[in-house]
Amino acid sequence: MAVLVIAEHDNAVLKAATLNTVTAAAGLGEVHVLVAGQGCGAVAEAAAQVAGVSKVLLADDAALAHALAENLAPLVTGLAGGYSHVLAPATAAGKNVAPRIAALLDVAPVSDIIEIVSPDTFVRPIYAGNVLATVQSADPVKVVTVRGTAFAAAAASGGSAPIERISGAADSGVARFVGQEIMKSERPELTSARVVVSGGRGLGSGENFAILEALADKLGAAVGASRAAVDAGFVPNDYQVGQTGKIVAPQLYIAVGISGAIQHLAGMKDSKVIVAINKDEEAPIFQVADYGLVGDLFQLVPELTQSL
Repeated sequence: MAVLVIAEHDNAVLKAATLNTVTAAAGLGEVHVLVAGQGCGAVAEAAAQVAGVSKVLLADDAALAHALAENLAPLVTGLAGGYSHVLAPATAAGKNVAPRIAALLDVAPVSDIIEIVSPDTFVRPIYAGNVLATVQSADPVKVVTVRGTAFAAAAASGGSAPIERISGAADSGVARFVGQEIMKSERPELTSARVVVSGGRGLGSGENFAILEALADKLGAAVGASRAAVDAGFVPNDYQVGQTGKIVAPQLYIAVGISGAIQHLAGMKDSKVIVAINKDEEAPIFQVADYGLVGDLFQLVPELTQSL
């Protein structure tokens, strides 16, 4: 049977996490991609060009404009009978809709997988990534969320899948969209950036994040933060990297003023190269860092920025 991938998008652009999910799905069978939204024809066309995609299902309806899980889940449930697996990226949106789909199908969801052993067996991290659990599902439809950093992204071009318009979307009446605050930045998105510069409580204030932003601009990097920095109000929640934030695995991760709590390490320890800057030489972050600088970040970071 085919595999259904729920595309993540903003009605204009296909999000990068979908490409990683397509790669995971390709190991399970023929890949169909569901693009659900309003005025999202361009997203469907982009999905049709993704290598490995056999068909794109386009559900264009006002009820799906803001990807409310309460409206999207019933639509997916109605399609699920024709699929062996339903996959979504393990992002905030995917984690929101997948459990609801699983509940409607009366199956157990398998979340945040990092490896596919067989069509019914998956590997997922538990205990902040310190233990890997192998999970087997006997459910007729497997509802799975995929950690994007564990799978290579499918090529965004090279495919030519047909687009099929479908109906069935409806407003459940149990939730309504009130509003959203979108942070606009010329920097790359945190979860897809090749370089990430993150700051912790050691920066002391939100104003001091300007030091990191200057370095990030030189490197073409995204800016992240530890949970401690977010909880202290230094930066918005959207910056948070960690178990309860965003999972990243860039080519280069620079941790500045971050002690290295388990919660934070769970979100970035798969980075290819980790650089830590901290005044405490006993900080746990140095145990996972490839390179470490012990010293005053307010001196070292500007020097590093100036030398680039």
